[in-house]
Amino acid sequence: MTYVKDRRVIDADSHLMEWPGFLTDYAPTTIRADLPTIAGGSSGFQTKAHERTAEAHAALVALGDDLVRKGPKWHEALGAIDPNERTEALDLLGFEHQVVFSSLCAPLFGIADSSLRYAAYRAHNRAMAEFCANDKRLHGVALCDLDEPDRSLAELDFALDLGLGPVWLPARAPGGMSPGHNRCDPFWARLADRGIPFVLHVGSGPLQIEDAWRNNGRAPPIRKPVAEVINSKDLMVVYQPAERFLSVLMLDGVLERHPKLRGGAIEMGAGWVPDMLRRLDHAADIWSRSEPELREMKRRPSQQAADQLRFTPYPFEDVGLLCRVSDPSLYLFSSDYPHAEGGRDPLGRFAKSLADASEAVNAGFFAENARRWLGVPA
Repeated sequence: MTYVKDRRVIDADSHLMEWPGFLTDYAPTTIRADLPTIAGGSSGFQTKAHERTAEAHAALVALGDDLVRKGPKWHEALGAIDPNERTEALDLLGFEHQVVFSSLCAPLFGIADSSLRYAAYRAHNRAMAEFCANDKRLHGVALCDLDEPDRSLAELDFALDLGLGPVWLPARAPGGMSPGHNRCDPFWARLADRGIPFVLHVGSGPLQIEDAWRNNGRAPPIRKPVAEVINSKDLMVVYQPAERFLSVLMLDGVLERHPKLRGGAIEMGAGWVPDMLRRLDHAADIWSRSEPELREMKRRPSQQAADQLRFTPYPFEDVGLLCRVSDPSLYLFSSDYPHAEGGRDPLGRFAKSLADASEAVNAGFFAENARRWLGVPA
């Protein structure tokens, strides 16, 4: 028996855990010394998968369908570093497909030297492609940006030719322009033509609230030195760069011009989504009087989003409520495996909040919405 039992499940958010040579092993020797150190966390960062003893490996496999509930997190988890173990983990979990992000590489978006930045993306993408190469259930996520359109398109093509997808982007105004600028259209068109989604993931924008907002005259909360772990104030703002990016993208008509383009916001919760879509509809209705491009829209922004965008709620959010107040096709299941934020029973928590929803809504959330979004066969 697997963790999912007889339920069809596609996991829209999981991670590998980088090892010390994750970037440098896949980069030209001439730039290895210039690449940032991939580090973070205190959970066995220096541990190599092949150093796991046979007894320790057997104990993890013996957990069976309790792998999520009782197994270790971060680097010690089954399949966090070793792709062969990842196949074993998927067999125990029972996910039909799993989207795989890196854990510690979001800082690559902030490399100031553009040549080094794109070289770092390429090293990352080579490493990710190799990790996912031998299991068709794994969908490795590439890194890229839109800052230099010609170079961005070349790196996108390289990543797609490796078999990667989705493509993780930073949620910034690329190169001092809107992501809806005409110069970015070839990038969006390529993704649409290839049937590959773009994603904004936690780390696409600042992970933490600015220090000034932490200064309350008292001792700050303890911050664990682990990838993507946030505090309460961070939670309140972590989605805002993604909301701004997606809002501008829709108001600039990108989803209208590229109706086959798909995108998503991953691991930033989804409670903010219904209100964003209501405000976008209001903006399009009101400012269509003075902004001619808005008058040309054939679909309201909320409909564009339902057709083309997807979001992963946190396990503590009421997905049933989100599905009642907005289109249920917007939302995807995610485990965040092997990160601790996904909890010990994400499937159980989501299923509880969807207990009163129809079977169609449940089937959509746990698998069908993601299947269509990823473009995988039924």
